[in-house]
Amino acid sequence: LASSAKAIIILEQCGKNKGYEEMDACGFHPEGGCCMLDGPEKIESTINMKTIWKNISVEGIDMIFSRDAGRYICDYTYYTSLYYGSGRAAFIHVPPLSKSVTADLLGKALQTIILEMLKQCGEQGE
Repeated sequence: LASSAKAIIILEQCGKNKGYEEMDACGFHPEGGCCMLDGPEKIESTINMKTIWKNISVEGIDMIFSRDAGRYICDYTYYTSLYYGSGRAAFIHVPPLSKSVTADLLGKALQTIILEMLKQCGEQGE
């Protein structure tokens, strides 16, 4: 990221079951290009990521709401987590650390996001 650019965090709402046509770095390719052969086409998180996206802001970080984590490791991992967790999972794309994206800044942003998630779940965290 350029020094004037903001970091971008992407809040994912759902995972998709089909469309995994490429092998990962270890040569794994899911059978039938699916996460779960008999699984639903899409699974939504029980956490409303759009509400989180609308309700919070962190200086120095841009947040984006997304409904497509891609058809590679991220979406595969998210769908599988949603499947086995009955929708109780979240996936957040974070930028790499850099001069403009420090561990402190990223930590503050993630803490803010997680606290908002806990509020949705009815668990007030401190």
